[in-house]
Amino acid sequence: MDENFQQHYSEDGLWDKLRKYARQIGREVLEKALVLYYTGIDEKTPKWAKTVLFTALGYLILPLDTIPDITPGVGFADDAAALLAAAASVASCISEKHRTLAKEKLKTWFKHSD
Repeated sequence: MDENFQQHYSEDGLWDKLRKYARQIGREVLEKALVLYYTGIDEKTPKWAKTVLFTALGYLILPLDTIPDITPGVGFADDAAALLAAAASVASCISEKHRTLAKEKLKTWFKHSD
């Protein structure tokens, strides 16, 4: 993944994108993004892994990407692929704590679903 995408990452940009498009992105992709976020802000996560994580999250935030996010049904497919690739490459850095934090955040956004 091109590290230039990392320059598009900002915490405010991430939260804005996730809140604005939560329903379109879908719970599974949202959870993956949140797991990567919580892994990335963990001081125990190595720098190389943070680079991978924030590059993928930067791609998610990028307004123009391979498949425009506003494309119905498939708009976030490329973003999901980027997040999955990042998660696979840093899997050893992702802890149960990161997964739990992501699930707890999702509960606040999707109060009426399981």
